[in-house]
Amino acid sequence: MLTAGCHLSSSKGYLAMGKDAVKINANIFQFFTRNPRGGNAKAIKPADVEAFLAFAAGHGIERILAHAPYTLNACSADPKLRDFAERTMADDLLRMEYTPGNCYNFHPGCHVGQGAEAGIGFIAGMLNRILKPEQSTTVLLETMAGKGSEIGGRFEELRAILDQVELSSHMGVCLDTCHVWDGGYDIVEHLDQVVEEFDRIIGLSRLRAIHLNDSQNPLGAHKDRHAKIGEGFIGKDALIRVINHPALCHLPFYLETPNELEGYGRELALLRENYHPGL
Repeated sequence: MLTAGCHLSSSKGYLAMGKDAVKINANIFQFFTRNPRGGNAKAIKPADVEAFLAFAAGHGIERILAHAPYTLNACSADPKLRDFAERTMADDLLRMEYTPGNCYNFHPGCHVGQGAEAGIGFIAGMLNRILKPEQSTTVLLETMAGKGSEIGGRFEELRAILDQVELSSHMGVCLDTCHVWDGGYDIVEHLDQVVEEFDRIIGLSRLRAIHLNDSQNPLGAHKDRHAKIGEGFIGKDALIRVINHPALCHLPFYLETPNELEGYGRELALLRENYHPGL
């Protein structure tokens, strides 16, 4: 069975997100921990969480993926911005324990002229301070498009972060199809080779989730602009090969395409119609 869902609005709470997922036949979903542009998070209502957990168990919602705000930059040249990212992520990880055993995804950030090595050191240092042995949440580094001074546009950069994190068992990677395509990895003509390269550099055991998106840009554009499935340069056929790839088909797939709930439902139906792993 295909494990697939999309990004849902968290403004109405966990239970509302669960009900939206069921409306479109999703068995997983992603959400922002707070406003994607940053700011304070709404207080968690334990009764809402309890109702969601019961609803999820009764409707086959297997897991959820939290996404950190886009504005967090753990490797900024400004120590105040690094401190803000650290405090926000530490708070998010505490909140994630209300729904234990799930994943928390974040963009590594931009080193803004300090160099990738310095940026990688800042990111790993933050993770070493906020990760706790007792936490049940796995933190995911997201593959990026490599625009500007963005870290994560190459698999080697993510591996360098992972190598410096002390609680390595609490870490994983989320692969974004739009991002890796924009970053120069040809998943259209050479998917097998890209998967093999990921395995060689990072290890497929680290891959915990996939953001399944088309791209508005040609290969290697380094721009990061998502498109609906089949309406971009990656194309429907290539993305169907991704969900059916023997090394990837068991993973959860999250849509981040420019869509509303009904549009996500159509894309999920398309993916399920074409999910034939092993053929």
